[in-house]
Amino acid sequence: MENFFLDNEHLAFHLSHPLMKSIVKMKEKNYTESKRYDYAPLDFEDAIDSYKKILEVIGEIAGEIIAPNAEEVDKEGVTLANNVVTYAKGTQQNHEVLKRAGMYGLSLPRKYDGLNFPMVISIMVAEIIARADASFSNIWSLQDCAETIHEFASEELKSKYLPMIHQGNTCSMALTEPDAGSDLQAVMLKAHYDHEAKCWRLNGVKRFITNGDADIQLVLARSEEDTTDARGLSCFLYDRMDNAVTIRRVENKLGIKGAPTCELVYKNAPAQLIGDERMGLIKYVMSLMNAARLGIGAQSVGLAEAAYREALKYANEREQFDSKIIDFPPVYEMLAGMRAKLDGVRSLLYETSRFVDMYKLFTFEGKERSLSNEERNEMKYYQRLADVYTPLLKLFASEYCNQIAYDALQIHGGTGYMKDFPVERLMRDARITNIYEGTSQLQVVAAIRGVSSGTYLKRIKEYEAIELKPEWQVLKNTLVDMTHRFEKTFAIAKEWNNIEMFDFNARRLVEMVGNIVIGYLLILDAEHHIDYTHSAHIFIQMGDAQNREKEAYIARFTENDLAAYQSIK
Repeated sequence: MENFFLDNEHLAFHLSHPLMKSIVKMKEKNYTESKRYDYAPLDFEDAIDSYKKILEVIGEIAGEIIAPNAEEVDKEGVTLANNVVTYAKGTQQNHEVLKRAGMYGLSLPRKYDGLNFPMVISIMVAEIIARADASFSNIWSLQDCAETIHEFASEELKSKYLPMIHQGNTCSMALTEPDAGSDLQAVMLKAHYDHEAKCWRLNGVKRFITNGDADIQLVLARSEEDTTDARGLSCFLYDRMDNAVTIRRVENKLGIKGAPTCELVYKNAPAQLIGDERMGLIKYVMSLMNAARLGIGAQSVGLAEAAYREALKYANEREQFDSKIIDFPPVYEMLAGMRAKLDGVRSLLYETSRFVDMYKLFTFEGKERSLSNEERNEMKYYQRLADVYTPLLKLFASEYCNQIAYDALQIHGGTGYMKDFPVERLMRDARITNIYEGTSQLQVVAAIRGVSSGTYLKRIKEYEAIELKPEWQVLKNTLVDMTHRFEKTFAIAKEWNNIEMFDFNARRLVEMVGNIVIGYLLILDAEHHIDYTHSAHIFIQMGDAQNREKEAYIARFTENDLAAYQSIK
């Protein structure tokens, strides 16, 4: 039987990270939850055992049901009739099986019928499901909206809607509009308060809404008249049972065809305010977007895992010139590079997830009691890391997902271009990952702040200070040298004293940092698991070569070079 958890030992490996003990202890309130709930873990080992059992169940469902359904789901897609979206038969089966197994609302507190799992576990489930079918992962993982409801909504809303998510009610976030894509400050969907009905009313259009037919929607709308910026926006919860939204159309997409992407028309739709007015984009949606970007990181890694496995399988089966094609240097070089990128970005995924877990847990703890100065400093430390690692993850995971899917199809040759093999679907599904929830270009805008503030560099120095076994010293020396060269390159960029020249080269600087960070994560993982040895060697070698190219480019870059590019305007 196929099990997408048990057949991938790298997943269980990331459960063994030392920081997991702190995460689980805080999540379980020092294991006092077991006094109120008989199914709560008694200690760390008990918790990890519970996580593994759930992951095994998810892994079996993914391998035995979701993955076999993926091809038919892609062909069938979704249909819209009488303002109702109907999923493909396979999607309906996936949803029902996971609902019956209680696999929704995993991270929610037990008081709302959740399993109280850390973010790391939810992200691991998201990766497993995405490996099986990326389109279905969009339906399952959008329950991340529950985290925003849990963190910011009133107790009345939480008590009503969070248990519904555990029961399998779907979620979506309605942010984008026809004239407000990445620029969410330009959102113009109107919200006004209806004093008689004691609710808010929404009027306007939302476009490109993933899972737009969802039962529970978080909607960004302009609640303050005569405003045009973020300060006029608030966040609202719309219940589809109110039947006040028309699904104008379902988009016909290149990939992820099993998940509906809708254009929605709100006509005096009743809604409830989440949190405070005017904080919709500044606080709540930014938190929601960060969670979504973490989810896309997981989706990207799951897709990349699927593509890599398809390529490896085909290369071991396909013979040309009386040899298996995996024996040819151009092919095994490509596969080894794919594996190194996959291992590296997975390590970045779970490093980021742990940072998010830590700062979120301190945040919730701070609502129940006063944190000590040490705890507040620790919370701020992990929040800074989560804020800069999330865009770095989204950038690298989605770009690598596309590269790995592209290479997987190339290894298949002409057959990969046909619909006879899954790799064709995987490549189409991968293409959206570096577009939605913020394009790669926008992730650079977010990540460059971590370069300018020195947050990445400080964390790199912390990695550098960790003692490693002697056999890793050569690779570590390469990373130390890469760090020194990055510092020199960054100094050159600052000396330009030209914002546009700096912004033009921001992606190069961010990617240089990312190569160093992932390189360190891989050798730290290789310290504890021999399976990462080759990936660490290959990735650091590739990263060093890429960084040298970027360093040379920035060192020679002048205002005349910038002007040459600007001439295209």
